[in-house]
Amino acid sequence: MKLFSERLKDLRKIKNLTQKQLAEILRTTNSSICDWECGRSQPDFETLVCIAEFFEVSADYLLGLEDESGAKTNGNS
Repeated sequence: MKLFSERLKDLRKIKNLTQKQLAEILRTTNSSICDWECGRSQPDFETLVCIAEFFEVSADYLLGLEDESGAKTNGNS
């Protein structure tokens, strides 16, 4: 889930948030955010929805199934 890791980190930085601040917003731990951004683990479905809602992007975008414009990708990017 390399794309998820990269997109989460990019979105967090765009909002000028630290991992700790994002963890507080999502009601999770700083280490979870770090693990997600490093690709060591992924959030559960409910948390993925919260991330998408907070950053105002689709879950498909976070998962690499669509690009920034909303166009579907092959998922292998």
